Amino acid sequence: MIPSISKAEFQERMRKFQANIKAAGLDAALVHGIECDCANVRYLSEYWPTFEAAGVFVPAEGAPALLIGPESEEYARERSVIPTIHKLIPYRESAEPEYPGMPGIANWSDVVKASGMGSLRKLGIVSSAITSMPVIDSLKAELPGVEIIKADDTLQSLRFVKSETELACLRKAFEIGEMAIEAILNEIKPGMTEFQVIGIAQREIYKNGGEYEGHSLYCFSAKRTNSGISRPSSKVIGTNEMIQLNIGARVSGYASSVGLPFSIGALPADQKDLLEFGLKAHKKTIELMGGGKPAGEVVREYEKWVADQGYAKFMLYGPCHAIGMMEVERPWMESVSTYKLVPNMTFQVDTFFHTQDFGLRWENGVIIKEQGVEMLSQKYMKIIEL
Repeated sequence: MIPSISKAEFQERMRKFQANIKAAGLDAALVHGIECDCANVRYLSEYWPTFEAAGVFVPAEGAPALLIGPESEEYARERSVIPTIHKLIPYRESAEPEYPGMPGIANWSDVVKASGMGSLRKLGIVSSAITSMPVIDSLKAELPGVEIIKADDTLQSLRFVKSETELACLRKAFEIGEMAIEAILNEIKPGMTEFQVIGIAQREIYKNGGEYEGHSLYCFSAKRTNSGISRPSSKVIGTNEMIQLNIGARVSGYASSVGLPFSIGALPADQKDLLEFGLKAHKKTIELMGGGKPAGEVVREYEKWVADQGYAKFMLYGPCHAIGMMEVERPWMESVSTYKLVPNMTFQVDTFFHTQDFGLRWENGVIIKEQGVEMLSQKYMKIIEL
């Protein structure tokens, strides 16, 4: 059975968000989303834009509205748990068609009026890092005098601690990711390309109930494994070389990722050594985590431990970032982090080491508990040489 978020849970999210908007001294907030980073919009509405952008206009007091581009009305009405929907030109696709004569196009005054709110003086922007210039420019032109304020924390803070339903979605997403990895390990052969390996994963994700990949799926090999971020290529996979997988599924909006370095045949001694240390460091991070622990302390203890073992020169960053509706989402866990870990926060333990010639990443999800963590994936926390 595939879990999903109930309409009642969406409504509770909206109530909490409106309370945060009011507490921040804002009259309303505007939430932005795009196809590849839809999380904040989908968190409130269940709507996932394709081609076009989308927004959610939320007054501190009044009725929220989903904002879409001119082509998406039927699709939006099928998905959205927010009944009020407006079509606006700033949310059109990036080719910027003019849509001459298309009926039913709204402007910002229409949106504000339909919400039933009072005057709009202060408008918070959520998803500020991706909110587009057409949206901001149209706000300034059509709502002169309105103060526009960065307000990401009014919504992001609600996403840090997951509900039981959200956790169920994540557990299923990780289960499907492990199924895809199992198929890859059973079918991979020297002479396949990285693209062909990813094709196996995509087949398994959709076959087993995933709605999409959890992120851009990784299969790198040989020297290409030294990239912290990359994409698969047409490179042919060989024997006795590092192969890196990061495979995840998306279930009802929630993303997983399982990271596994392995080889076909034995690895050279230096690669095997760093591979084994990476797994040891991965397990060390998990050992350091648990409810009540300051996030920055986890990182500082981890980094000191890596340095004491003599491997600091191989570390790019680490060791954790949150996971939920995006494979990477706030909060990051860094040495300067000031928050504490609390039960039902969810993180990716992301252990990456590299040299000039190769790299490796062990990656698995965890749920913070009162004591320690619950592993979302641990099936492939082992050395594999096929």
